[in-house]
Amino acid sequence: MPSTTSDAAPAAPGASAAPAVLSRPVSWFLLAFGAWSWVIWITFAKNLWKDGSGLAFDDAGDPTAYFWVHLALAITSFLLGTAVGLIGLRGVRALRRTS
Repeated sequence: MPSTTSDAAPAAPGASAAPAVLSRPVSWFLLAFGAWSWVIWITFAKNLWKDGSGLAFDDAGDPTAYFWVHLALAITSFLLGTAVGLIGLRGVRALRRTS
């Protein structure tokens, strides 16, 4: 009768079999996306801060809900773009060490 248990030692919690490897094009794409996010979202936040249309600030000069929602979107997108860019940077650096 075949055994249903493995003879191999159990892996440590959180341990993986092998590290993930990103290809060169994917690494560069992620790095470029991160840089793009810095340019786009910082520019968007500056323009939001200088908004004179009445959407971002009311007549008294206080921020509106529009301002807060779009500022939260910009900050979230900036942080996510930074994280993606860092993953791409790590991929590019790892590929340079192995080539």
